[in-house]
Amino acid sequence: MMQTIGRDSSTLYHYVQVGVFVACLGVPAVHAQQDESNNPFANDPAAVAAGGLLYQKTCEACHGGEARGDRGPALVTGRLRNGNQDDDLFHTIRTGIPGTQMPAFPGLASDDVWRIISYLRSLSHDGAAANEVVPGDSSAGEKTFWGKGGCSRCHEVNGKGGIVAPDLSAAGTNTAERLRTMTVDPNAASKALRQWFGPGDLLVKTRDGKEIHGVKRAEDNYTLILTDENGKLHRLDKQDVGEQHTELLMPTNYGQVLSPTEIQDLVAYLKTLKARDLSKTIEADPPGGLSFERIKNAQAETQNWLTYWGNYQGQHFSPLNQINRGNLGRLQARWARQMPGSSVLETTPLVVDGTMYTSGPPGQVFALDAKTGLQIWKYERRQKVMNPYQTNPFNRGVAVMGNRVFFGTLDADVIALDARTGRVLWETHVADTMQGYTITAAPLAIRDKVIVGIAGGEFGVRGFLDAYDAATGKRLWRFYTVPAPGEVGNDTWNGDSWKRGSGATWLTGSYDPELNLLYWGVGNPGPDMNGDVRQGDNLFTCSVVALDPETGTLKWYYQFTPGDTHDWDANEALVLADRVLDGKKRKLIMQADRNGMFYVLDRTNGKFLFAKPYVKQTWNRGFHEDGRPILEAGWKASPEGSVVFPTGVGGSNWQSPSYDPASSWLYVVARDHGQGYRSAPAVYEAGRQYIGGFPFPAGDSAGGASNNFVLAIDTTTGKVKWRFPIVRGSFGAGVLSTAGGIVFVGTATGDLIALGSQSGKPLWFFQTGGTVASSPMSYSVDGKQFVAIAAGNVLYGFALRD
Repeated sequence: MMQTIGRDSSTLYHYVQVGVFVACLGVPAVHAQQDESNNPFANDPAAVAAGGLLYQKTCEACHGGEARGDRGPALVTGRLRNGNQDDDLFHTIRTGIPGTQMPAFPGLASDDVWRIISYLRSLSHDGAAANEVVPGDSSAGEKTFWGKGGCSRCHEVNGKGGIVAPDLSAAGTNTAERLRTMTVDPNAASKALRQWFGPGDLLVKTRDGKEIHGVKRAEDNYTLILTDENGKLHRLDKQDVGEQHTELLMPTNYGQVLSPTEIQDLVAYLKTLKARDLSKTIEADPPGGLSFERIKNAQAETQNWLTYWGNYQGQHFSPLNQINRGNLGRLQARWARQMPGSSVLETTPLVVDGTMYTSGPPGQVFALDAKTGLQIWKYERRQKVMNPYQTNPFNRGVAVMGNRVFFGTLDADVIALDARTGRVLWETHVADTMQGYTITAAPLAIRDKVIVGIAGGEFGVRGFLDAYDAATGKRLWRFYTVPAPGEVGNDTWNGDSWKRGSGATWLTGSYDPELNLLYWGVGNPGPDMNGDVRQGDNLFTCSVVALDPETGTLKWYYQFTPGDTHDWDANEALVLADRVLDGKKRKLIMQADRNGMFYVLDRTNGKFLFAKPYVKQTWNRGFHEDGRPILEAGWKASPEGSVVFPTGVGGSNWQSPSYDPASSWLYVVARDHGQGYRSAPAVYEAGRQYIGGFPFPAGDSAGGASNNFVLAIDTTTGKVKWRFPIVRGSFGAGVLSTAGGIVFVGTATGDLIALGSQSGKPLWFFQTGGTVASSPMSYSVDGKQFVAIAAGNVLYGFALRD
């Protein structure tokens, strides 16, 4: 099979969507890669015949005779969700579709797979449909579509129109006869789909007298989710549903309402629509959604989680307190959503008004019902180009603003989706992944811009931070983290070493709306461990930069680790807080840096206020008045090897800390251990790692039996208030503190643990069964608080037992 056939919510939505096409005149848009086919048997009659026999033995039981569909979808439509090109089909047959009933067929010889594809191509009507000459006035038909026919009330074309029914941007890939039949007799073809997958269009009457006419988006035994004819999403508890029955949204009387000429003109117009046109979708302006003003005041919407960090301030704190120390015994998993893939999940979801938006495995984005975990829509994009030396194949989240969802890809594109449907609005290429660039971080949406950071610091790239127009995807500015000759800071690089200086921006930054300043952490210089080839401080690596978000102009910077040779990226969370320090009300920015020091700066100007070690460190013996560190002798990596605390993965890494504004305590996952650093010659080769050395085990643990901890840091003094040991460390498993007096902790061993925020004592735990490489977050729906966390390839939602 080449698609899911089960009855879970994601599967049901896919088939309902196809069913709505049959009932509502259209086809779902497809964005396949236009790869050139490698089929050695293309147009070979003997291969077609052999492929037909193989199809009967291998595929027909699910996909039906002549691939017309049965329990599985028809394979001759040219609209397959996982790609339509020959190479896409080969990949699907060979590897299957994770999380569905489409198995992999690794035992089929490559030639046999190509023969099956040749047979499927012989059945396809796409060629005939594409070459049809259709009579009629397409301009008149377009007016009918947007006017008298009322088609745009439910359907969209290139981002304009309704959202309840499928996108008709590629309707012209159907034959004219099929389009005509769907227009005048939409009931006919929908019957076959309802046999297997149930009704898509429903009229629902609730027990309290409400009536909803719409399209089913998701369903299980307890919940029904519909989009009504106005595009509004409804979640219904089935015990509140009085009755429901099939009632098509698509009018069945077009044969009477429209004249034969008008129908022919409408078909002629639809035949002009060959594919979704992203040059036109950027003109769309999806109404409503999440405004900048709401994100700016996220603290007033305690039920939502509106940015990667929860708010612009990077605090990763929830003011919800329904779940507290007194009722943790009632906390349980309420839903789980499988997201199969080749790498564990590293995402932190967002929640906007009851809908959860999250990335899954790279290239996948989901909209889920935040109360039940049921899937509303899913977007999937296969990586177009893959660097054979690619590392970190993960995605850590999305951004939402207006009715757009933004995310980055491993082949370094940034994409905007319609938050209501998951359909692409624009896609912009950011950088060349064959040079080592990727995007793994969640973007940050500010006003009318999307801020996008780049990964690739181990590949000798030249780092940068970009801003894109949220409506069109046009790049507005680029700030290079490694300055070129003539730019401020270039004199901190010797020779032309700046060209390979790295300085990646691979974790989401923070923003102060009042000061209108954007803060972003910058990663290590390149090569990582050989400082001899790049002598100097190597600005702006291992720094925080404050930028004007309108122009990308640098306002100030502070460098945590000048001339670093330990891979001590400064990409960790940048936490903003306003409070009294030394008797003066200040606007602060704080970071538990990878170099083992906890820093507090004035965020209006970057002035150094104080720093204290939160784990053992042996590289720094204090600070000059301006905040420059006083470096220990032998602190750098050397050919002989230098043993330094902390390790290369840092005192902490990218896992989320959490700042409680009430106590001014920062909760951090930390590693307290040393490591050896040995430099080596570095030869740059584009697209390959550019390390210039290697670490080696050395140095005793500074933490006794365990060197991995959760720490509570009093940010007014920098003192560590308590430590809670964890068995195994993680780069990504972070913490969440809440107003309920709890710190939720994820661990690499799969535990979700609740600690008392003041004591650090364990109060509750749940074993998820998968590696946790992400951080918990919290939200509420209908007055019930949830805590969500990804573990392995499952996203969990926890809440109190009723």
